[in-house]
Amino acid sequence: MSTNADRRVALLTLGCARNEVDSEELAARLADGGWSVTTDGNDAAVVLVNTCGFVAKAKQDSIDTLLAAADTGAKVVATGCLAERYGQELASELPEAHAVLGFDHYPDMAARLDAILAGETISSHVPRDRRTLLPITPVERRTAQVVTPGHLPAHLRGVLRQRLDSGPVAPLKLASGCDRRCSFCAIPAFRGAFVSRTPDEVLAEAEWLAANGVRELVLVSENSTSYGKDLGDPRLLEKLLPQLAAVRDIVRVRVSYLQPAETRPGLVEAIATTPGVAPYFDLSFQHSSEPVLRRMRRFGSTGRFLDLLDSVRRLDPAAGARSNVIVGFPGETREDIDELARFLTEARLDAVGVFDYSDEDGTEAATLPDKVPADTVKKRYDWMSALAEELCAQRAGDRVGSIVEVLVDYIDEEVVEGRGAHQAPEVDGSTTLVAGAGPDPATLRPGDFVRAKVTESVGVDLVATPIEMISPAGP
Repeated sequence: MSTNADRRVALLTLGCARNEVDSEELAARLADGGWSVTTDGNDAAVVLVNTCGFVAKAKQDSIDTLLAAADTGAKVVATGCLAERYGQELASELPEAHAVLGFDHYPDMAARLDAILAGETISSHVPRDRRTLLPITPVERRTAQVVTPGHLPAHLRGVLRQRLDSGPVAPLKLASGCDRRCSFCAIPAFRGAFVSRTPDEVLAEAEWLAANGVRELVLVSENSTSYGKDLGDPRLLEKLLPQLAAVRDIVRVRVSYLQPAETRPGLVEAIATTPGVAPYFDLSFQHSSEPVLRRMRRFGSTGRFLDLLDSVRRLDPAAGARSNVIVGFPGETREDIDELARFLTEARLDAVGVFDYSDEDGTEAATLPDKVPADTVKKRYDWMSALAEELCAQRAGDRVGSIVEVLVDYIDEEVVEGRGAHQAPEVDGSTTLVAGAGPDPATLRPGDFVRAKVTESVGVDLVATPIEMISPAGP
């Protein structure tokens, strides 16, 4: 039997905010099983790496993290998306890992780590298409008994999660999986079909997060616009947002991962006008040329996307908007990339993530003809990245002189850093608060919510002076 000192696990999280939620669920499960959970990879008996398997760079980062963990002398366990996606193949290519565990291992992860610590051999995960585990009809999925990370079963709802970050913002999972069939994306195959969490479960977790110091909720999923369709109400998110914004001590709710083709006028209005909800639109455009979008098995065009953004700005001219785009998709022509450049120039987005296309195992796009040469992909990536950086800096400059509501995220010596409503954590710019006529930034604390005037822009980042306190952080 191992001692308490032996049962220390370092939980390292890579990838997106959805993975952060999954890690905090794992942390709660492990703590409930008697493990001491930390995020420090040193002096741990086991290092559990929640990997990302989205694109080539993310996969390599996951492997590098696993190899670095092995150098500490701890037992190393891979879980998360890369482990779920490749399972035994990853185990055979990475002998440094003592186990490769998938999502189905999450409910008894503490017992699995006990066995690994005791020197037992755990069979590695065998990958399967998780879409096949749930009924095709969304409304029939509610009663299916399938392990879905971030969806705690009823007997564990009292545990919820164990926070691994003490900051004032936290992701909150609305749903998991995806029913879309984008030709470049492998996520549905290893994350499964779309499943919503019930509103009462989401609200209960929101209240728990607020009681644990969270001030801003970031709603995450693979596709937030689909929320509720499997619960019999495709407009459920519009109804849930005011309830989340009304949770005690929550000052801001932010929605992420919107699909443009599913973004209904009612949802646009709810996000743009509901008090306490950030007027922020994280829209997954991916491209704007119709021929490329069709090959991607997506819908839309430059005109339709600009109309969507216009509908947002008619409700709130200062609303934030961001997106990701892919360049170099098979068959993409110079005319297509010029059309994408035209769209970005007219869209006035606050942030744009640019990705260079690469084949993903098991996707339709990997089999498409007319691959764009690698050197051309790089040139287009460099050009589009530079254009996006310039355009987003111009958009930030347009905000000079405006009033923004800033949540203070952290204070590093004399630097007070926060975010306006148009700035999501990690992926967008930030706002630095400096002394002016209002409250002294030196008196602020993480979690304070202040109104400020923008005095300067630096790239996508803003500099602002506080005007007044809207809501102070709790004790």
